[in-house]
Amino acid sequence: MQIVNKLPRWLSVGLAFPIIILNGWLLIQVVQYFQPLVSVVSVAILLSFVLDYPIKFFHKRGVPRNLAIVGVLLLAVIILGAVGVILVPLIFQQLNELVNILPAWIDSGTQQLQAFVNWAATQDLPVNVTGLATQLLERISSQFQSFTGKILSFAFDTIGFLVNLILAVVLTIYLILNGEKLWNGIYQWFPPHISTKVRSSLKEDFQNYFIGQAVLGSILAVTVTLAFVVLRIPLALLFGIGIGFFSLFPFGTGIGIGIVSLLVTLENFWEGVEVAAIAVTIDQINSNIVAPRLLGNLTGLNPVWVVISLLIGAKLGGVLGLLVAIPLASFIKDIADSWRAGELKKVDEVDGSVSEMQKSVEVS
Repeated sequence: MQIVNKLPRWLSVGLAFPIIILNGWLLIQVVQYFQPLVSVVSVAILLSFVLDYPIKFFHKRGVPRNLAIVGVLLLAVIILGAVGVILVPLIFQQLNELVNILPAWIDSGTQQLQAFVNWAATQDLPVNVTGLATQLLERISSQFQSFTGKILSFAFDTIGFLVNLILAVVLTIYLILNGEKLWNGIYQWFPPHISTKVRSSLKEDFQNYFIGQAVLGSILAVTVTLAFVVLRIPLALLFGIGIGFFSLFPFGTGIGIGIVSLLVTLENFWEGVEVAAIAVTIDQINSNIVAPRLLGNLTGLNPVWVVISLLIGAKLGGVLGLLVAIPLASFIKDIADSWRAGELKKVDEVDGSVSEMQKSVEVS
């Protein structure tokens, strides 16, 4: 470090850049090599973070911690069991229906598009609508055929997914029971004045973010599903839960609404427009009224850094990387802001600087 400090600043920065790139590349290789172990451990850590919130909630109100742990775990198992018994079979049933009726919807979309082409041909439009429509139809048909294949491959990969999920649940239970000792051992590697800040920032950024996103996604899924049921939209449960799942990812709600609206549009154009209008309205109410009261401004990230963190997270961890990108970027920002504000300095360094200032004032 003494040698590095003697180097010019521009040279130190120039040497740091390739080192950072090399370490980033090595991190990608390590994460990819140890998949799916990294995903299982990451999911277990995230679940333990989230479940620790209700455990502490009951513990602060006089419930013994062990009893609170048992109660929260039992409640989580009941909820997951109910979802697995009731919702999962219905979702797979509607997925199967979607695969079966998708060719008919594509034919219906073709007929609607052909009717539009015939109408455009009588209007002497300057744009070659027929050519554009043909290309659009071919692109949509190929994309949905690929989408159908992915649904089938997902169904075949469900067994492996369930095995990893069971491992993640078991590891989550161990982390809840013995996680405090584990994290204390990890935090001991940091200086005491840094360990406190790291511990509080991790809990605030990860725990609050995921709890808030899960609540908002659940509200959106329930309200959209109920609206689709009232409007008698086909596959209402599948589409509503799909939009709610996409909302867990930043900028994912618009993608989910677009996919669902396009699917319904293939069957009936005006019904697809209605689906898009209803879903966007509910999402705006959820985002502009419910979300500010529930989440506030947890991340405090500039939108540019949000996009950059999402790209890096997707590159490193795929879907899981997208989930943890925002809270991790927010944690890095909090640590950087604390370091810049001098909050991570040692107490003796701060006292020394204060005493020097007092001496200078006395001399003056």
